[in-house]
Amino acid sequence: MLNATAIHPEAKLGKNVHVDPFTMIHKNVEIGEGTWIGSNVTIMEGARIGKHCKIFPGAVISAIPQDLKFKGEETHVHIGDHTTIRECVTINRGTAALGVTKIGSHCLIMAYSHIAHDCKVGDYCVFSNNSTLAGHINVGNKVILSGFTAIHQFCTIGDYAFVAGGSMVRKDVPPFIKVGREPLAFIGINSVGLNRNGFSDEQIKRIQEAYRTVFQSNLNSSQALDVLEQEETNSDEKFKIIEFLKKSERGIVKGYS
Repeated sequence: MLNATAIHPEAKLGKNVHVDPFTMIHKNVEIGEGTWIGSNVTIMEGARIGKHCKIFPGAVISAIPQDLKFKGEETHVHIGDHTTIRECVTINRGTAALGVTKIGSHCLIMAYSHIAHDCKVGDYCVFSNNSTLAGHINVGNKVILSGFTAIHQFCTIGDYAFVAGGSMVRKDVPPFIKVGREPLAFIGINSVGLNRNGFSDEQIKRIQEAYRTVFQSNLNSSQALDVLEQEETNSDEKFKIIEFLKKSERGIVKGYS
C-alpha cells in the first residue's frame, strides 16, 4: 500500500507518535508522545499538540485564521494532553491579538466542529457535532456544548455550563447552569453535570439560591450582583458567580420569560 504521508523534516514528533497514510504535517509543528493521527489529517505551522491525543481523518489543525486582520504573523494552536479531535474538525491558529488558540486536556471535540482564532477552551470539555466557535471566545472547564451550537465572538462560557442543542449564543453564559430556547435563556442549574462531578447536595443548593437572585427575582444583573455581595452567607460557588458577573463584557443570558 502506498504511504503518501508527508512529514516536514523540521516537525518534532515525540516517542510512539503514530501517523496514518495520506496525512500532511508541516514545519514548526510539535506533537507529544503517544499521539495517534489518522489518515487525511492536515497539521499546519504553529501546532503544538500534547501527549496521547487522537486526531481523526479530515481534521485540519492550525490553519491560518479566517480573519482579515491577519497579516501572516507567527501564531499558534496549543492542544493539551489526552484530547480527542474527531472527523473534519477545524481549529485555526491565533492572530496578533492573542497569538494563540488554546484547547485544554481531556477534551472531546466531535465531528465538524470549528474553533476559530484566539479562542481559549478549558479542560474536560465536550463539544458535540457541528459546534461552532467564532473568534476570541473563552470556554471554561467541563463545559458541554450540544450539537449545532453556535457562539458569537467574544462570548464567555463559565465552568460546568451546559448549552442545549441548536443554541445561538450571543451573550455570556455563567457557570453551573443550563441554557436553551430561542432567544437563549437560563433553563436551570446543571444539576446532573454537577452531581457527576462530585458537587454535594449542599453545594448545588447554594448555587440554586444564588441563581434565583440572578434570574428569578426581577432584578437586573447589577442589582442581583449587589444583593449577592451583601448576603452574609458565603461560599466558593457564590464567589465564582459574582466574579463572572463582574467580568462579563457582553452581558449574561436572560432569565425565565
